[in-house]
Amino acid sequence: MPGALHVRDDIVVSEAELQWRFSRSSGPGGQSVNTSDSRVELSLDIGASGAFTAPQRAQLLERLRQRTSHGVVTVTASEHRSQLRNREAAEKRLVQLLREGLAPSPPQRRATRPTRSSVRRRLDSKRRRSDVKQQRRPPTP
Repeated sequence: MPGALHVRDDIVVSEAELQWRFSRSSGPGGQSVNTSDSRVELSLDIGASGAFTAPQRAQLLERLRQRTSHGVVTVTASEHRSQLRNREAAEKRLVQLLREGLAPSPPQRRATRPTRSSVRRRLDSKRRRSDVKQQRRPPTP
């Protein structure tokens, strides 16, 4: 589908679910800096999107909760001078963000105890450091 976001082989976000906003970029830009709307904001309402299953939607909302506002994730791009290149950059950012949100979580770390020799080495090191500092002190009368 043209204009759609291909997040993964099984997930395609339709163009109708994407909301675009354009505004003027800040910073230098030459003659057209105050006339062209080259800054791009791309928003996707994850909660209302039909591209994701219920578990995927819950996982995205949980993992991207810092980046969302009421279930809507927004990315911006203003590093290029042309609106078209900024649109492409915003699409890439949103796809990358969604892929990271849908990636499987790493296996949980199993807690282990330190080995006996590592405990001994740590305590020997502390003892040596204590001795060095003890020798730096002036002698007590």
